[in-house]
Amino acid sequence: MAVRLCCCCFLLFVTIAAAGGSLTRTNVATLPGFDGALPSRLETGYVTVDEENGAELFYYFIESEGDPSTDPVLLWITGGDRCSVLSALFFEIGPLKLVIEPYNGSLPRLHYHPYSWTKVASILFVDSPVGAGFSFSRDPKGYDVGDVSASMQLIKLLREWFTEYPHYLSNPFYVGGDSYAGKIVPFIVQKISEDIEAGVRPTFNLKGYLVGNPSTGERIDLESRVPYSHGVGIISDQLYEMIMEHCEGEDYDNPSNVICQQALASGDHDAVVPFLGTQAWGAGHTAPEFEPERCFAMFKRWISSIPL
Repeated sequence: MAVRLCCCCFLLFVTIAAAGGSLTRTNVATLPGFDGALPSRLETGYVTVDEENGAELFYYFIESEGDPSTDPVLLWITGGDRCSVLSALFFEIGPLKLVIEPYNGSLPRLHYHPYSWTKVASILFVDSPVGAGFSFSRDPKGYDVGDVSASMQLIKLLREWFTEYPHYLSNPFYVGGDSYAGKIVPFIVQKISEDIEAGVRPTFNLKGYLVGNPSTGERIDLESRVPYSHGVGIISDQLYEMIMEHCEGEDYDNPSNVICQQALASGDHDAVVPFLGTQAWGAGHTAPEFEPERCFAMFKRWISSIPL
């Protein structure tokens, strides 16, 4: 936690001048802690998404290390909710990673990430919703946003950003995120699809979306905890069979069946967002953090329209 807080502090040094206006931006040529030029162009900025309350979303745009003129553009939001997208940038899919070493009072050091997704795509990382990371509101009322309003604010950011950079409109466009973003990403894509059909400008060249270990809905997520826990050996076969027999149709948080209550209270099997899809190959909840090479290989093939 101390490392993540420190990296936020030194990035604030290069982005603080970007506040104010509908869309304001800063080009960042170097970063403290990283020797030499950055792998590709880095831009940071703010986009006003709620004029009444003065709410602005903060973004990092990192151009592809390949051919930015034709490579896909990916909007990436992180989970939480209300976690800073810096976690995705420095720990998952960004071009730089923190050097893991004992803290000695100096700025953290950075090193190049060879499996960064920016090798094949330009990525627009956004601190969302308002209140996450460097995104802020001048009026406290601006922090009162839910999933739908936060999604609409992200779409507004996209419209403002693509209006400022129309040369990216022809690039294939994707939306992605992990964890809690699993609730946000499909909504954004659905709304963009409807806007395309309605002729809303600017028109995004939408090609698809991806979600990693997503939160999808409370009932689905919660009910998958038991088979996940059994699958990784946290609960026994006997306990699993008891739950399957006596808890069918029950609310796992407040079961009415006494035997089900006792079974669910047995042992430690807390898995808030199970990752059944990745348990077989050993990745954690944020898979690119734990299996960067394999995740990059999968992403590269997928976004290049090559069969997985």
